[in-house]
Amino acid sequence: MAAAAESGAGEQLQPRRRVGSSQPGAATATAMGTASSSRSAGKVERDGDRKKTVFIFDRRLGDSSEKSLELSGNSAYAELREDVCRAFDITGEKNFVITTTNRNEIKSQNFDKCVKDGTTLYILHSTDQILPSATRERIDFLPHYDTLVKSGMYEYYASEGQTPLPFAFAELIDNSLSATAAKKGIRTIQVRLLFDESQGKPAVAVIDNGRGMTSKQLNNWAVYRLSKFTRTEDDIESDHSGYIRPPVVPRSLNSDISYFGVGGKQAVFFIGQSTRMITKPIDSQDVHELILSKDDFEKKEKNKEAIYSGFIRNRKPTDSMHVTTEDERFLHSLIIEEKEKESFTAVVITGVQQAHVQYLKSYFHLWTRQLAHIYHYYIHGPKGNDMGGTKETGFFNNIDIQISMFEKGKVPKIVNLREIKDDMQTLFINTAADSFEFKAHVEGEGVVEGVIRYHPFLYDKETYPEDISCPFSVAEDDEEDCYIADRGARGKRPIFECFWNGRLIPYTTVEDFEFCSPPKKRGLVALECFNRISGVLFTNDKFQVSTNKLTFMDLELKLKDKNTLFTRVVNGQEQRMKIDREFAMWLKECHEKYDKQIKFSHYRGTITRSDLPSKRMQSPWAVYKAVEWDGKIFEAAQLEPQALYDEVKTIPISKLDRNVAPTMIKKYIEDEMARLPDKLSVTWPEGDELNANDRRPAGRPIGALRIEILNKKGETMQKLPGTSHGGSKKLLVELKVICHSSTGDKDIVSHISQHGGKWPYWFKKMENINKLGSYILKLQVVLNESNADTYAGRPLPSRIFKFTVTEGKPDKFSVGMLDPPFRIGLPFNIPLDLQDEFGHSTQPTSDIAPIVEASGLELRYETFVSRGTNFIIKGVTARGPVTNCQGKNFNLKVILPGLKEDNQTLKIRLLPGPPRTLRIKPESNKIVIENGTAFPFQAEVLDEAGNITAQPKLVLHCKFLGAPNLPVYTVDCSNTGTGILTGPIIHVQNIKKDQTLKAKIEITSCKDVPSVEKVIKLLPSTQVAKLQIFSMDGQKAIPIKHQDEIDWIAGDIIQHLIFRMYDEGDRQIVVISSLAEKIKVNWTPRINREHLIQGLLPDVKVPCSVKDIRYCQVSYQDDHVSLESAFTVKPQPDECKLLKCSLKGLSTVQMGEELQGEIHSILTDRHGNHILTLTSSCVNLLGIAAEGLDKSSLKVTWQENNQLMVARGIKFFPGPTGHKEICFAWREFVDYVRIHLTAGPPTQISNLNWGNTEEPITVVNGKTLDKPLIAQLCDAWGNPSPEPMIKAFLLKDSAIKLSPAPQQHKTDEDGRANFGLFQIIAARGEYTLQVKAIVNKTAVDGPVMRINVIPDPNKPIGLNVKYDEAASFVAGGFLPDFVVSVISEDGNTMRDVKPTDITMRMWKGQRPAANVPPTILNCNKGREGDKEGCFYFRDKVLPERTGAHSIQFSYSLDKNMLCSEQIALNVLPGEPVKLMPEELPATPTVSNVRSVAHRTLVKNMRLKIMDEYNNAAGEDICGMLMVTIRSMTDNDSEIPNFQGKSSYLEYQLNHGSSIISNLMLAENSPGRDSTEYLLVFEPNITKPSKRNPLPPYILPFMFYNDFKKQQQMTTLTKEKDQLSQSIVAYRSLFDTTNQLVGEMKCQAQEATAKESHLRNELRKQKINPTEVSTPQDIDACIKQMKIDRDKIIKLPRRTCSLSNYSRNSSDILGKIAHLAMIEDDEVAKVISWHMASDMDCVVTLTTDAARCIFDETQGRQQVLPLDSIYRKNLPDFNRPLPHMRNGKSHFKPDGSPIFARDLLIFTENVDQCRIVFGMLLGDTIILDNLNAANQYRKEVVRITHCPTLLTRDGDRIRSNGKFGGLQNKAPPMDKLRGMVFGAPLPKTYHALNSQIDLIQQYRSALIKLNNVNQELDLQLKYIGSPEMTLKHKELNEQEKQLKQIEKQLGMTPTRPAPSCSPKTLALDLSDGQAPNKRIRRESAKKTYSAEEWVSIPLRKSQQLPSGSGLMETNGNTLSRKRKA
Repeated sequence: MAAAAESGAGEQLQPRRRVGSSQPGAATATAMGTASSSRSAGKVERDGDRKKTVFIFDRRLGDSSEKSLELSGNSAYAELREDVCRAFDITGEKNFVITTTNRNEIKSQNFDKCVKDGTTLYILHSTDQILPSATRERIDFLPHYDTLVKSGMYEYYASEGQTPLPFAFAELIDNSLSATAAKKGIRTIQVRLLFDESQGKPAVAVIDNGRGMTSKQLNNWAVYRLSKFTRTEDDIESDHSGYIRPPVVPRSLNSDISYFGVGGKQAVFFIGQSTRMITKPIDSQDVHELILSKDDFEKKEKNKEAIYSGFIRNRKPTDSMHVTTEDERFLHSLIIEEKEKESFTAVVITGVQQAHVQYLKSYFHLWTRQLAHIYHYYIHGPKGNDMGGTKETGFFNNIDIQISMFEKGKVPKIVNLREIKDDMQTLFINTAADSFEFKAHVEGEGVVEGVIRYHPFLYDKETYPEDISCPFSVAEDDEEDCYIADRGARGKRPIFECFWNGRLIPYTTVEDFEFCSPPKKRGLVALECFNRISGVLFTNDKFQVSTNKLTFMDLELKLKDKNTLFTRVVNGQEQRMKIDREFAMWLKECHEKYDKQIKFSHYRGTITRSDLPSKRMQSPWAVYKAVEWDGKIFEAAQLEPQALYDEVKTIPISKLDRNVAPTMIKKYIEDEMARLPDKLSVTWPEGDELNANDRRPAGRPIGALRIEILNKKGETMQKLPGTSHGGSKKLLVELKVICHSSTGDKDIVSHISQHGGKWPYWFKKMENINKLGSYILKLQVVLNESNADTYAGRPLPSRIFKFTVTEGKPDKFSVGMLDPPFRIGLPFNIPLDLQDEFGHSTQPTSDIAPIVEASGLELRYETFVSRGTNFIIKGVTARGPVTNCQGKNFNLKVILPGLKEDNQTLKIRLLPGPPRTLRIKPESNKIVIENGTAFPFQAEVLDEAGNITAQPKLVLHCKFLGAPNLPVYTVDCSNTGTGILTGPIIHVQNIKKDQTLKAKIEITSCKDVPSVEKVIKLLPSTQVAKLQIFSMDGQKAIPIKHQDEIDWIAGDIIQHLIFRMYDEGDRQIVVISSLAEKIKVNWTPRINREHLIQGLLPDVKVPCSVKDIRYCQVSYQDDHVSLESAFTVKPQPDECKLLKCSLKGLSTVQMGEELQGEIHSILTDRHGNHILTLTSSCVNLLGIAAEGLDKSSLKVTWQENNQLMVARGIKFFPGPTGHKEICFAWREFVDYVRIHLTAGPPTQISNLNWGNTEEPITVVNGKTLDKPLIAQLCDAWGNPSPEPMIKAFLLKDSAIKLSPAPQQHKTDEDGRANFGLFQIIAARGEYTLQVKAIVNKTAVDGPVMRINVIPDPNKPIGLNVKYDEAASFVAGGFLPDFVVSVISEDGNTMRDVKPTDITMRMWKGQRPAANVPPTILNCNKGREGDKEGCFYFRDKVLPERTGAHSIQFSYSLDKNMLCSEQIALNVLPGEPVKLMPEELPATPTVSNVRSVAHRTLVKNMRLKIMDEYNNAAGEDICGMLMVTIRSMTDNDSEIPNFQGKSSYLEYQLNHGSSIISNLMLAENSPGRDSTEYLLVFEPNITKPSKRNPLPPYILPFMFYNDFKKQQQMTTLTKEKDQLSQSIVAYRSLFDTTNQLVGEMKCQAQEATAKESHLRNELRKQKINPTEVSTPQDIDACIKQMKIDRDKIIKLPRRTCSLSNYSRNSSDILGKIAHLAMIEDDEVAKVISWHMASDMDCVVTLTTDAARCIFDETQGRQQVLPLDSIYRKNLPDFNRPLPHMRNGKSHFKPDGSPIFARDLLIFTENVDQCRIVFGMLLGDTIILDNLNAANQYRKEVVRITHCPTLLTRDGDRIRSNGKFGGLQNKAPPMDKLRGMVFGAPLPKTYHALNSQIDLIQQYRSALIKLNNVNQELDLQLKYIGSPEMTLKHKELNEQEKQLKQIEKQLGMTPTRPAPSCSPKTLALDLSDGQAPNKRIRRESAKKTYSAEEWVSIPLRKSQQLPSGSGLMETNGNTLSRKRKA
């Protein structure tokens, strides 16, 4: 190794050529070379490693602090061991081991696996050594990624009406069951409720004896959602690694119920605020502790610390030193229990919520039963707790779950779940008469075992058990106020409870299955039998449950699936049979076999039973005289007599014996009376008999008592008579021991014994009677329930014993008060008190000799004396070691031989004695020190035993003798007895050799303490005095004098510099670390201290430029001296290494001409220093080359004075233009000069933006080209030729139209002609464009551009209307639903149409009338399920008049309108509802005179059958029309007759009409004069036969007997009819006017609100509303905004020059380059380059469309169908960046990171584009630069995977971390050949669009508001006009006239109509109220006809025609009703 190092050093450190006179030094080159080589190699190695840090505890002897070591990434075990020995000062001969916290010894084989970054290690004597003190282990428990994946699961503890606390305990018990699954013996699980305030705050502890956890497994437990399935062996040590399902066991009782890594942590934090996990794994010596606290989390979050990190404390068992708080005192006792445990886990929860504490205390009985119910089958086995059968034996019998609750001052409550007998499953099992077992197999491996149990009806009640805590039964009880005897057994509760892996899932029940549900028809058994079954389902782990195990996720769904197979299980074997039939037969058998009933007779009444505990059950009870059962009658008198039991007995009917005879009953009663108890028999089987009046010493026991109760026959008994009938009472024996004292009698012992069945009454031995005094022992027979000592007035047997207790012999003693302080050698006394074993003072015996002893002390005493019961040991003295002057505690043991407790130990503190000697360290009498230093003496004052002692005024003095001016040292030892005796330095002037001094040390205040003297030898000083620098040259060391100058090669390194330091005697000083720290050099800031210790100086870097001179200085400075040594380094040029060329003159040359300038070339060294040692011959070695270089005129010359070469005559052959790189080479050195070569004359034309591509350019019809057309002149080689003023023009096909029309252009200074942007207008097809130019009268042709014109998908060309063409149109009904869509030019449905732009117009006839506007209707709001782009017109009302109508739909486009084809409607009449005349006749006035005209009722009238809107509706109706006359009163007997004395007439009714002509009365017809009669026309319909009858038409007429009176009345009647019609017309006018005003007010309010809202929106858009206050201002503003918008559109912006694929199908989205836009140029460049291979890929919706493109292009076009993409792996667009964890930033990133997909802008097909770019880009992230990207990736990979990173500078870091190289650097934008994402329109464009749209809305709202206000003002003026006032006056006058005429006619007066109709009232609202728009429209519909209700034109001169105009108004118009 030494030889290799030496050889390597020699090669590496070969001396360079030097300039100067420096001489070589004296040091060896071998040593220098070796050190330098090792340093260099070490540096390379360290730079290539990734270091890791380990934390080590040395626990061999004590509790040393933690140390950290840094290891290199490729270090091995040997290096670790060496580092450990160095760090802990461990010598090689000491044996030790290095282990992990799990006690795995670190060796070479497992080093890489066990030693990771952050690992905690131990240094121990052996792997099984006990830890002497605790350690801390760093852990991280970041949540697993399942926290995000499964965070949407069922929320924990969402209790369905139940208290969730027991289920939280169940989560912890689940973990314990899993931990103890492999336990061979008893599996113990304890739940302790620690509510004793004296031991700390409330806490809960769950303790098991399971396998425990290692520290790594404990770390796993802390990780949230780290389930057993997600743990791997590589990175996590876990007992669940490589999860294997447990074997199949009955009921799936496999204890595999701790699954998800969630429930335990949720449970502990639901119960309390903090948890402490304490665990010890098997075969481990250490206990691990972990604390998780809510307060700790909040503190870390507040301090911005890592939340999910902490420490695991590793300690030895029973070590509780770390528990210091009073709140957790109970932990000490828990930790002490660890001593004997092989393994365990304890979960200790503190900070328990007070509400939980109260619940656990108050409902202890309830929630323990719930736990017993949850784990019933784990505790009792697969068959459950069958108390009537034999107990099974198996693996489940070893589970012991115990619940304990500890409260202050109370007896602990302890319950074992196995001992609970009233949990629900126990009740179900033991009340069932039979069971039905089955199995269900679902798809997969899911298996469900089921059990159905039958609970029969017995005698008078159901045996189905009730569950008070069940929410179903509670719900039933709440509905009823009293008890219902015949309620169903199960009630509303589901049948099945569900168990998962043997554990109850409480919130999931299954109501029933099809085979066990009650049948719809009556079956084999009564329906109530189905309500007597209960069931249990046992599933395996193939069914999903929620993480908190409260609910099943899919159980019922899978069980009720049609593929689920049910089989019956008989004797453990599955049988395939019809499960429903088997269940029905089993239920029938149970009903017949087990249900029992009784007949009650002779009802006597209802009573209340106060003997029942439940008030709800006390009433009502029915009382019967007798019951009949199995043919026998039982009465109350036949039952047992009351005297036998001293109470009224209520005997259940089930207890009646139906087979007993009356004689037998009498004999039985006599026997029962003879069996009453009579006396007691007492014996003492075990001795210690108690006799009467016995005297017993204290503590003597009373023996066990055997007692028997005897009746008069001498028979033993334990119950009162009546046992066989269930009414007997047990007899108990009560034992009491009563003590007599002066304060009264006191019971000190009280026990009650019951008979044990196989043994009699028994009382154990009593040993606790130790108090002196008189006693009585009493035995008394009592009743079990009441403890009464009498029965039926007779006392029960008893017995009494009297005895006395006295004191005993001496047994122990106690020590009295001592008199401190105690000091070495000073005597003291010890008082003692003698007692018997119960503490009673007693006399000592004569043979007692005390012994006094203490460990570490020599004790003596003088004597001992006895005074009564006291004992005193006198003159005790102590001698021994005491640790310090404060004294030491000793255990003083006093022994009295002969006593049972013969010793007492007391603690005393023994102080040192008075001073006796001095001890001075060092102990040597001769001390050597250096001149100029101070020497410290360690002084100790000792007592006679050698202990350090102290007392007041204890001061030590040290005087130095032997030289003048020496200091005096003093130290005060009054407090400690020890001190450091030191002071100023000892310095003797001009010392040249050794000198001897004396030091005398004494205590002046203690003369009896002898002094101490020391001899001091003083040596000369060894401080640094001189500093010298050397340079090594071979074997010699050349000294460098101060301020020397050294010549050295520029850029080289001066190596092998050393230094030496000397003291005052010129002795070389060895450099140590402390001296090295004081040495400084000025040429480097970093100095290797190890090199300085070796005497090596850092290498000197010589400046690279000869102009720079370096001054080097070495300095040393300490408290005593300051030294320096310096030299100067002058650089010299090195060898020739570089050729530098520079251009002098112009850098541009035209093709074929020489360069007007020259190129200078010089040679330099590698640092650019000009070499001046060349000659002219060097020109011959210079070579010049370039692409296309013409060397014919090239010349190279030499300039001697400047030492440079000059090249002239540079020119190039014709070729491409641009920058030319000229290469100059001299020997192996090369340099380049860039020359700009310009082009030749133009010979061709190229298109800049579009290129010379052969593919056609796709343009949408009517749209402009994406890029302007720019023609560029080029020379023959295609180089752009900058020829200006060349004319260029554009040729095109005649079928294509360009806008604006192309004009002739001239080229600019760059040789370009810009034709601008063109709008393309043409039919679908392909066209050509070509640019031509005239150059020197010669035509130059440009390339032919092929234009592919496609239809515009955004240009509407028609409307598509769909509806039910077979629908019928009934007047007043509803139109069918119309679905309207707008069709674009490409034949597809447009989707960006506003609903307000689609309207429906309807009018009567084929064309709308000029004076009647059509009805306009808007579309309805969309519903869920409506197609996108379709507009629905629903529930539109048809006109009320029949006939032909037309409908047309329109689409508004700015100022244009697109209309659909007209749809013709034929409106049909509705259902016939009435009979009406075509024209209303006047009221007839007739008489019975001879004249025919005066008798005529109807001259000519046509009656028609009409619908409710007066449309003829009876075309299919035929029959007869009967006409009769009726009186207005029922009792009128004089009814006029028709012609021919007939009382009725009949007319034909054909096709719904009938003509009545010449209807007259008979001459002299009967009738009352001046009477009104009714003419009734009643239709009788014969066809169709089933039509409902129609109401008759009634026409009133006046009858007179007098002809003259008839004529007068006829005139009055006509006048009455005219007035009636006029009044109706007036009222209709007023009603319509009021309604119209109300509608206008509502419209005005709506318009005002809308205008105000839009005005506020304008302000938000920073538009001043005052500037757009009029329509003219708005139009001007919009015009200016549109001009600005057009300017923005024409501005140049980045576009994609890649031609898009023709979208001739809706399934083609286009090329990827055209699907998105990017705003930022740099981002667009790097993303386009990153996706370069995908930019021209065509995206389609379907694979079929992609295949078509593939076939059309013969496979040249790459395609991507969206239906072939796997969507599940696509990234979530809402996912946060990877440095965001749980909503918080894991670190602060630089470079503004953002997902690349978030920078994409999609103009259409957003969802499809998200899929495409999500798949291609994934989670790629954009940052600012490469440094930020590298730092970001470095931080991200620590926590998760890092995706590909792109930078705005064009760099790329792949997802695997690779970056650099051309393949990871984006080229400039112009190198992408136009394949770049386009830029979107600027934000100002969209802002202008928004403002224009808003201003247009405001214009419409403003115009509408003005129009509505104007119309309302006109209407209000019209209402208040004189004309309308006159009409009101005329109406009032006409109403008065009508009343007078009716009075004259004798007719019934017409009821005056209200001032306004109900329709008017509905709209006559105040100004402050606006009715709902729907209400107003419906009201308008009801008022106006279908042609009028939408818009009623307002006529300024609205007037009613006078005279006949009023008479033409049809009074029936306003009486019509709308169809609902």
